[in-house]
Amino acid sequence: MIQKNQEFEVDILDLGYEGEGIAKIDGYTTFVKGALKGEKAKIKILKANKEYGFAKLISILKNSTRRETPSCSSFGKCGGCNLQHMEYEAQLDYKTNKVKATLKKELGYEVNIEEVIGMGTPYNYRNKVQYPISQGKMGFYANRTHALIENEKCYLQNETIDTLAKSVFDIIKKYNISTYDEKTGKGCLRHIMARIGVNTGELMLVLVTNEKEVKGIQEVVKDVVAKFPNIKTIVQNINMQRNNVILGDECKTLYGDGYITDILGEYKFKISPLSFYQINPVQTEVLYNIAKEYAGLTGQEIVYDLYCGIGTISTFVADKAKKVIGVEIVEDAIKDAKENAKLNEKNNIEFIVRKSRRNCAKKI
Repeated sequence: MIQKNQEFEVDILDLGYEGEGIAKIDGYTTFVKGALKGEKAKIKILKANKEYGFAKLISILKNSTRRETPSCSSFGKCGGCNLQHMEYEAQLDYKTNKVKATLKKELGYEVNIEEVIGMGTPYNYRNKVQYPISQGKMGFYANRTHALIENEKCYLQNETIDTLAKSVFDIIKKYNISTYDEKTGKGCLRHIMARIGVNTGELMLVLVTNEKEVKGIQEVVKDVVAKFPNIKTIVQNINMQRNNVILGDECKTLYGDGYITDILGEYKFKISPLSFYQINPVQTEVLYNIAKEYAGLTGQEIVYDLYCGIGTISTFVADKAKKVIGVEIVEDAIKDAKENAKLNEKNNIEFIVRKSRRNCAKKI
């Protein structure tokens, strides 16, 4: 029987759901984080359940030809990425096979899946950064924990908002604004969130606080505006709940109009702090255009855009549909969606605040 702390030399036969290597020890399935298919590795058992176990990668005895050195110094500690040790083309193959396997499991038969369409440059694409703040530190959570890993540079975030967030944290410290402690529920600043309209250059800063009135916050605003001329708005979001939710329901605009705009394709979109907006604008445009093409709309259809957010998909397909109905439970998102329809002169879209659920279309 396999037991904790035992060491083995194994062949990595496949990859699991989160990109972890899969080995077999006399038929016993073992998941090895950081190992790649085709590698031979020395491992140490960390946890042994009845049917499967988890192991630590001690050393690689034979490298995969698809392994590469991660760019980020925090890789393996931070919970944000799990495939940076795999060349990008291999990541795309892995994701294609993952979709295929999931559909086969759900449907009971194999489905032909087209290859994932990758990016030309798969770095610095995220248009939103959310940094947790805890006990005087800013970083990302380690995988499956709330232990904070400080990060010098994130290679996924847009560089401008990554710089903005880190500069703001330094300014916060300058004015002695306290930082949150999850264990006690005390301290003021919980998260720094920043957004950028990649195609407009407009910047949004959101300070998530555990208090409504924050001494020194106006001084922070002045310093940020002076340092970052592209800042269009700064918002204080108030979250006084002891939970894992990042944003609270209440927002106070400290500077600007409380929103930024961005351009996708030929359309312009207004984005507010609580609104959902796709984080990868380059691939979003690719995805929307393909979805629009595959839909084969003739101009006679009524299209339902469920979980519509601020109405990006609704706007993209409106010119090919008789009518579009967007459904979303977040009221602020629907407000933005309605304004976005006006902004883009789309008169055949209706937006409704409602839960998206089975038979939703029949009830509208």
